[in-house]
Amino acid sequence: MKRNIVIAVVTAAALVGGGTATALAVAGDDDDTTSVTRTDDDRDDRGEDRSDDRDGDDDDGAVRAAAGGVTAAEAITAALKHTPGTAVSAELDDGSWEVDVLAGGDTWHTIRIAPDSGKVLGAQKDDEDDAAEVRAALKGASVTAEDAAKAAAAKGTVVSVDLDDDGDDRGWEAETRASGGDERDWSVGLTTASVTADRDDD
Repeated sequence: MKRNIVIAVVTAAALVGGGTATALAVAGDDDDTTSVTRTDDDRDDRGEDRSDDRDGDDDDGAVRAAAGGVTAAEAITAALKHTPGTAVSAELDDGSWEVDVLAGGDTWHTIRIAPDSGKVLGAQKDDEDDAAEVRAALKGASVTAEDAAKAAAAKGTVVSVDLDDDGDDRGWEAETRASGGDERDWSVGLTTASVTADRDDD
């Protein structure tokens, strides 16, 4: 016995609770009708149009990110694991750590590290031409950028570490911030890791 099945699909474009309602009606030869209505409630609000707050660059945000997550020393370690070489600077900027690494062949790389997880967010090759100066400044140095960051952490939350390769006072420069926003600059020795207040810091 031949069965006649008629399937009718009716789509209604109506806003139901902010979503889209779709009606499906199925009829068989017994004239029994089953309808199913599905409402998709604000799919866009579940994350498709979520705004990204990681790019905030306010000082308080930088302090909270550093204090509550990955330290400068940990960010440097993660960057060097991704791109082996010599870390020359690390700075908490625009919602992520940016670590500059002088790799083999005098090539520079900037690696971005997530301040909450330590994961690599991205890396790019940079066109810098001061590799010779940096290597000369670090010749005979026993204190790395990571060591300097750890040493300066005794003075506050480290938000940047950078190599000062100018003049006779070569060494690491570190910036710390307190929860209230107070900033301090420190000098860290290249051979002793001694931390002293930066002379130019007011």
